Amino acid sequence: MQNEKKVREPLFHIAKRPAIAWHKAWGIRALSILAALIFAGIVAMALTGENPLAIYATMIKGCFSSERRIWMLLQTLVMLLCVSLAVTPAFKMHFWNIGAEGQVLIGGLATAACMIYFGDKLPPWLLIIVMVICSMAAGAIWALIPAIFKAKFNTNETLFTLMMNYVGIQLVSYFVIVWENPKGSGHVGVINQVSQAGWLPTIGNQKYMLSVIVVLALTVFMYIYLKYSKHGYELTVVGESENTARYIGVNVNKVIIRTMLLSGAICGIAGLLLVGGTDHTISTTTAGGRGFTAIMVSWLAKFNPLYMIATSFLLAFFERGASEISTIFHLDQAFSDIISGIILFFIIGSEFFINYQIKFTKPAKEVK
Repeated sequence: MQNEKKVREPLFHIAKRPAIAWHKAWGIRALSILAALIFAGIVAMALTGENPLAIYATMIKGCFSSERRIWMLLQTLVMLLCVSLAVTPAFKMHFWNIGAEGQVLIGGLATAACMIYFGDKLPPWLLIIVMVICSMAAGAIWALIPAIFKAKFNTNETLFTLMMNYVGIQLVSYFVIVWENPKGSGHVGVINQVSQAGWLPTIGNQKYMLSVIVVLALTVFMYIYLKYSKHGYELTVVGESENTARYIGVNVNKVIIRTMLLSGAICGIAGLLLVGGTDHTISTTTAGGRGFTAIMVSWLAKFNPLYMIATSFLLAFFERGASEISTIFHLDQAFSDIISGIILFFIIGSEFFINYQIKFTKPAKEVK
């Protein structure tokens, strides 16, 4: 009598999905957002007893109910977009630049230094030019350090750039004490509050308009740079295969250094816009975590600067809306973080279904 054996196979397996049309990919993302809103609404109702529709209406109201709030939403959007544009060339090259937070801080620190030391010594137009040059140079140099070590010694850029964040924070902490006003307060205060020397000009009585214009120009530039320029082609090839890049004559080390200089310079511009354009002060929280959130924006947009406008808007909306929820319903800030976290989890999870598919295994036949 022969023993009967069954061939056991897994119920399902995960397979790489062939490339799908862009509209299908965005359809999956839209469904994930809808599912996230439903699930977050259930959680909100269970924890607070509040009507989920009222909560979402509050989010919309917090972003669009007045001209001032719309401009604040735009400011949040463009500053996040600016840092996202900065990290994108490095990510596309597969250089994991986790140091945008520090590069923005150092750019802002250079801007603040120019305002403090040259505010009463240079004419306004020359002071702003000096601020632009110094902020871009400071951010570029801060990004150049890990780039050189990566190019020459093949160090781990993730750990190196992350470490540079903490060095940047400590540098800012030191100068905050040096420049604190009034002494003993532990903060710099508004720089040149009376003379407004070094304050970036307002356009149409809107202090955020200049940031919007600059970042939109950077978006167009970065799209053209990555898609149509020789430099954009070279960094893409380096990202796909360094050996292939070397074979076709691309200087990999030069591309790494050049790309990180660009990335750091744009982060410096973000620091300039924050310190010279809107905050008019410097602190360890000036970057506001944008350097880390920008990583998610860049990845969700598939390194496409135009798509980053949509992803930046989505995250800016949730940030501003969640803050409004905490204020209106007298809830702890942690609650708004929970709602934002749930929604972001679903959005990130949608990328799995865009890139992979679940295939169920047919029942195996018995083997005798």
